[in-house]
Amino acid sequence: MKVWLISVLVGAAALTVGLLLGHFAIPKDGGTEQGAPLAQDIDEELIQSFMDGIDVQRIEEDLRVLSKKPHMATSKGDTELVKLLLSRWSDGESGLDEANKVTYNVLLSFPQKDKPNRVTVVAPNGTELFKSRIKELNYTQDQLDPDVVQPFAAFAPAGTPKGKLVYANQGTMADFRYLTQDLGIDLNNTVAIVKYGGTGRGDKGINGAQFGVVGVIVYTDPADINDGRVSDLNETYPHSWYLPPSGVERGSYKSNFGDQLTPYYPAKAYTFRQKETDIKGLSPIPAQPIGFEDARHLICALGGVEAPSEWQGGLGCKYRVGPGFGNPSSFENSDVQVSVFNKREVKPSDNVIGIIRGSEEPDRYVIYGNHRDSWVHGAIDPSSGTAVMLEISRVLGKMVKHGKWRPRRSIIFGSWGAEEFGLIGSTEWTEEFYRILTQRTVAYINVDIAVFANATLRVYGSPVVQKVVFDAAQQVPAPGHQDLSVYSNWMRHSNRTSPRHGIIPHVGTLGAGSDYASFFHYLGISSMDIAYTYDRSATKARIYPAYHTAYDTFDYASRFIDPGFTSHQAVGRTAGNVLLRLADSTVLPFNVSDYAEAVRLLYTTAQDQLGPELSKRDISLDSLRGAVEQLNRASESFNRQLSQLQDLRKKPLELRRVNNQLMLLERSFLDPLAFPDKLYYRHVLYASRSSPVLTFPGLADAVQRAKGSTEPTAWDAVCRHLTIVTHALESAASVLDGPLPG
Repeated sequence: MKVWLISVLVGAAALTVGLLLGHFAIPKDGGTEQGAPLAQDIDEELIQSFMDGIDVQRIEEDLRVLSKKPHMATSKGDTELVKLLLSRWSDGESGLDEANKVTYNVLLSFPQKDKPNRVTVVAPNGTELFKSRIKELNYTQDQLDPDVVQPFAAFAPAGTPKGKLVYANQGTMADFRYLTQDLGIDLNNTVAIVKYGGTGRGDKGINGAQFGVVGVIVYTDPADINDGRVSDLNETYPHSWYLPPSGVERGSYKSNFGDQLTPYYPAKAYTFRQKETDIKGLSPIPAQPIGFEDARHLICALGGVEAPSEWQGGLGCKYRVGPGFGNPSSFENSDVQVSVFNKREVKPSDNVIGIIRGSEEPDRYVIYGNHRDSWVHGAIDPSSGTAVMLEISRVLGKMVKHGKWRPRRSIIFGSWGAEEFGLIGSTEWTEEFYRILTQRTVAYINVDIAVFANATLRVYGSPVVQKVVFDAAQQVPAPGHQDLSVYSNWMRHSNRTSPRHGIIPHVGTLGAGSDYASFFHYLGISSMDIAYTYDRSATKARIYPAYHTAYDTFDYASRFIDPGFTSHQAVGRTAGNVLLRLADSTVLPFNVSDYAEAVRLLYTTAQDQLGPELSKRDISLDSLRGAVEQLNRASESFNRQLSQLQDLRKKPLELRRVNNQLMLLERSFLDPLAFPDKLYYRHVLYASRSSPVLTFPGLADAVQRAKGSTEPTAWDAVCRHLTIVTHALESAASVLDGPLPG
């Protein structure tokens, strides 16, 4: 990306600082362009006009175009979409102020067309008794596209391991321990077949290798995704939204995000690249995904003891664990071979960045992003989100181009590349602009899969963004409900009781499943992920069934996910409403007391579930409780003082101070030393965790490790994490207390 620094002109001349991510142009007519007035504060009429402008037909047509061809990262289809986004955001009638392409050279992984990956059953005499499919069955012309990539496990190493088959449920450490410790099975030189869920894709191979497993086969069980439906004659797609028997979920088999060769630094030409052998978090053994049609042939022929009831699935037989096939199976005494021919290579991958310059605070950014790449056609993942983003940017761009509006703060749209390979494009961008983004970014809005289904809104986010999301959702009509708002409908489907607010919709916590990860966990930017989803009381599907398969097409989306595209429209209106409020509010629309409430709930869980064990070790939670109370007092005092401030627009320095406190609160929960073994995870409240206790992750994990250890110093790590969390909470309180430390 070119970064230009243009000298500052004084007097009546325009002030321009031309950094792409720096101080954007402030027009010389007092902040207007083409007669557009300066942003005063939230203009409810303007917000309503924006929402009215979100056009269902345009979203539908954009989705049709976006998902017409497969567009895996760096493919021809992906390159064409880069051109499309640049063209849209440069349009003279409805484009943005600026649009740029940013390229990174990143490590990716691909199968070989002439040497397809597959799973075979090999008899003792070498005869192949069974071969898995190398392509999914075609039900529409989409599956016949020559650019449909064969199912594969990205980053799984090449190899052709062979051994007796074992069924290991979801491939968690607990599952493998059960097989070895409880059942006494020797897993050395075996091939494990596991189902999706329970742990990350890459972890399945990492876990299995620790027990001597040499290859992993992964499948989607119809009990987990299809509510038990298995027949493509009348039960699955193209007859319903359920996954056909040959459907295979592709994915990235690694546990760390970003480019694997350049951790913490952008993958540019000048960047040092570590050796592939030094990469951590990749499956060390070959892995291959298959459809449940093929999995049935393997699992239903296994011998050995019957698997536990919670390991059973929807393949129509009793699941046994092996090792090896049973009698009278035709596979008796045969081995299973996993043949993987993946190749890793460094390739250029593009982000597309679109900018609307702010009128009064051009150096404060509200970022809205979604990835562009898909495994195949990707109508839902991610093109539903891209279609919504294009429509939001079109409406806002038109308002800017026609002189009707310009935001107070700068808005940055990001179309991220290579997300499916592990959140690569967004991570490289946050690495490149780390210092600028941490100093200037107000919030990040992520809309990846805009619509999983058409029942209700679903939001993950930092506690501080709860208020602005609720305000927006209350103004948007719920699709299919004439008398309900998106907010009211959401509360009917998913709610919780708040000590402060009573019954409110449930906002989930942010993991690392999409491009918000580096913004939130690494940079400490208050973030959210917004989507419409299904009614969880009506289906047990862990995600929409065609996820990452060749059946995620426009036909599938338009017939079974969101007929009429009204849920896409509702997401566009809601996310766009949030965007406008963050960009235009004089005082940032964050509620710090909501954060204090969330912290208190984390503490209560720690006290209830970890406290008794800690008391046995004479480890006190008193200091942590004091920090929780200190943050609560600081948040109440901050809100009280904020309510007493008068006309902050006439006090720009005081306004800047207040907004900095609101913006930087999230950063105070970062600790770069808290998780030395976890790349990018620095948020001490919401980092990844292995413990089932829903409290401070480092503390919960440390207690879990200490309980299972005989080392006399094991509990020192618990005390260390108590220090880390207590210090983070005290730091957050000091951010809210005022400009001077006392």
